[in-house]
Amino acid sequence: MDLSAELSEFLRSRRARLKPQDVGLPDFGRHRRVPGLRREELAQLAGVSVAYYTRLEQGNGRNVSMEVLDAIARALRLSETERAHLTHLARPTAKKRQRAAVTNRPQQVRPGLRHMLDAMEGVPAVLVGRRLDILAWNRMARALLSDFEALEPHERNVARRLFLDPGVRDLYVDWECKAVEVVSLLRLYAGRCPDDPELLALVGELTVRSEEFGVLWAAHTVADKGHGTNRLRHPLVGELTLGYETMRVAGGDPDLMLVTYQAEPDSPSAEGLRMLARWGVDEPADA
Repeated sequence: MDLSAELSEFLRSRRARLKPQDVGLPDFGRHRRVPGLRREELAQLAGVSVAYYTRLEQGNGRNVSMEVLDAIARALRLSETERAHLTHLARPTAKKRQRAAVTNRPQQVRPGLRHMLDAMEGVPAVLVGRRLDILAWNRMARALLSDFEALEPHERNVARRLFLDPGVRDLYVDWECKAVEVVSLLRLYAGRCPDDPELLALVGELTVRSEEFGVLWAAHTVADKGHGTNRLRHPLVGELTLGYETMRVAGGDPDLMLVTYQAEPDSPSAEGLRMLARWGVDEPADA
């Protein structure tokens, strides 16, 4: 992945989403030729020369200081996640390149982690790795989300299933929101590991096979997976409203995440999970 092009497109997309009135500048309405702020306006807000900012937006981030990046991030009103993404794109260090090289090695799930998943009875849980690959799951996750065991290994990927599997699309009540979240996570990973060949292959495949993915990928939104709520339309127990929590797994692999799902106590969704626990996995979610 070309970091210079990524840096250029990211800065342009962030500048385009800001309106002059958002930053206290006069708006000349229909006389503006570009969406969002002009380069000159952004440079003024960041306290850098127009020529300097133009070079940066053209993808030339060589020798840019953290002070300048922080000033541009403030002017663009970037979130903390977006700031980190900007830094990954503009200042790719040797250490980051070394980490990216590690992505060619298959990820391993320790036996202890698998035992932990199995012990989490009543709590759907999955281990998600690089590129949002689904590496391990417990019985409840299989009953709630999908029959992962019936899938080929390359098909066990959150993004691939969300955009290419109609059954998974139907599972999410707010599919559009879930799609934005997933693409934003892939974008964040791409900034950290731009040389990952499997990521490039995945993005290429999804761009060709899903117009919706292509549109979202071009938007350059980035977000880290943390916590939130998913509304699911389960074929066996009906609609479920479940919170999810994401935790990084210690042990030397920064790209391994544990994701768990839970319902509010004494809610209809909690009863739905109990029903799934009783029924087991004879009929998984997308059967």
